[in-house]
Amino acid sequence: MINTDPTTATGLTPSSAPLFPALTGSALQTSLKSEMRRIPIPPHRMSPLKKDWINIFGPLTEILGLQVRMNVQRKAVEIRTSKHTKEIGSLQKGADFVKAYALGFDVNDSIALLRLDDLYLDSFEIKDVKTLQGDHLARAIGRIAGQDGKTKFTIENASRTRIVLADTKIHILGSFQNIKVARDAIVSLILGSPPGKVYAGLRTVSSRMRQRAL
Repeated sequence: MINTDPTTATGLTPSSAPLFPALTGSALQTSLKSEMRRIPIPPHRMSPLKKDWINIFGPLTEILGLQVRMNVQRKAVEIRTSKHTKEIGSLQKGADFVKAYALGFDVNDSIALLRLDDLYLDSFEIKDVKTLQGDHLARAIGRIAGQDGKTKFTIENASRTRIVLADTKIHILGSFQNIKVARDAIVSLILGSPPGKVYAGLRTVSSRMRQRAL
């Protein structure tokens, strides 16, 4: 007769969860030994990258304990783990940091990805929302930016995000909820809503966000 009792077969009750010992430093270093990432840099961001290289190199090595180098021939930044890397997620954080800078974000804004865990990058194109061409596309970009960038700054301040307009592509840096607020405002502008109406919606949302924070 076959014994089907899970308790006697394995010595564990069906509801008991497996217990794994914590990883030691040597085991962690072994698991991170050969990991490497290569982040491509657009041609128009190579000159700013060279100017800000010290500000990019420092956080990656000091905060995350990664090894970094700039590959000029490939036009890419290469990062890899070392014996000083303490967290498994450090490589991904470093890659997100460099990618944010490559997309056009400021160094001080990008470095928030290293210090905070709930920040993300979201990218989409204007044509993903509505198929626009010619002057209609140019006017949509103008509505998002506003005069002297006022509309973009207003959306950033109300939603607590950072926005980069790169031709028809839009990149947003922030928390998940805040990205949604900024994206909804930008989508409304793309669809033709006047800035005044979008401002009113942003004021309502920002007041609700302040109430929740309290």
